[in-house]
Amino acid sequence: MDLIFFGMQGAGKGTLGKQVAAKYGMKVFETGGELRRLATQDSELGKKVKSIIEAGHLVSNEIVMEIVEDFMNNLPEGTNVVFDGIPRKVVQAESLNALLEKHQREYKAVLIEIQKDTALKRLTTRRICKVCKNVYPANYEGEKCECGGELVTRADDNAEAIETRIDAFIKETVPAIEMYSDKMIKIDGEPTIEEVEKLAYDVLDPILNK
Repeated sequence: MDLIFFGMQGAGKGTLGKQVAAKYGMKVFETGGELRRLATQDSELGKKVKSIIEAGHLVSNEIVMEIVEDFMNNLPEGTNVVFDGIPRKVVQAESLNALLEKHQREYKAVLIEIQKDTALKRLTTRRICKVCKNVYPANYEGEKCECGGELVTRADDNAEAIETRIDAFIKETVPAIEMYSDKMIKIDGEPTIEEVEKLAYDVLDPILNK
């Protein structure tokens, strides 16, 4: 069973997605990470991705789906996937669903629900590791990431920029989320990371440990 993770900025879907993948032996598909990985390869797709990145162009939905298919074609047999940050729009959801069905993969969507005020508070106080990009909440007291990297505040983690990103989520991603109503698992993202993780496992255990 593949899982498609959704959540407003600050919901913690990236963090929870990694935790879920580690617990259940799944692979994480994260578009940005796959783009960077492919850009270092000498394959036809890798060269295509590298040229797009170097030219500073946006990656089209068509290319993103090529990347998803390449990822699925190289999965060890029987491995399930956590999709993080995709789909972002209705057209991308339609393409992803068609691709999953083509490969005869079962999937569900996971929506981590938080309020807009919570998102604003979390994003304006979080810090991110410069090296591994792990995200740390405001109550993390250390100055370094577990990997040893420096923790910094993202330049676009200011109230105005965050409002813009949340507005885009509501306008573009929420309609895509609504397409998964019959496959949707909802998780309360308001509590602590540890509590949200427990809520997620309570729901996912019966599904993924069949």
